[in-house]
Amino acid sequence: MGFLDGIMGNASEVDLKDVEDQLEDIISDNERVTKAYKILRDMMIFTDKRLILVDKQGMTGKKVEYHSVPYRSITHFSVETAGTFDLDAELNIWISGKSEPIAKQFKKDDSIYDIQKTISDYVTQ
Repeated sequence: MGFLDGIMGNASEVDLKDVEDQLEDIISDNERVTKAYKILRDMMIFTDKRLILVDKQGMTGKKVEYHSVPYRSITHFSVETAGTFDLDAELNIWISGKSEPIAKQFKKDDSIYDIQKTISDYVTQ
């Protein structure tokens, strides 16, 4: 996966060293990035302690929201894969204390399975 996948809305895996450099002010000294996916301008970053959802906002993307979700706060999650006519896949993550899930849309690609597996690995520990 590469540049075109990102433009099309497909999740592409990102180099972990680049992500750690970008997030040096966000992640703690005893935390390490294990996987990272980029979807257009946004990212889903998995560390050994939490999930970080990066939402770049506005035209320039200079304003950034970092949504930190400790794995222990995830009560359940669901994945809806793309179909023949519905080409979008969807990931929903429910967090304790919230009735509405965090919803992320993906275009038809296999990375939704990798992301679901990574969430499952951390939530079921």
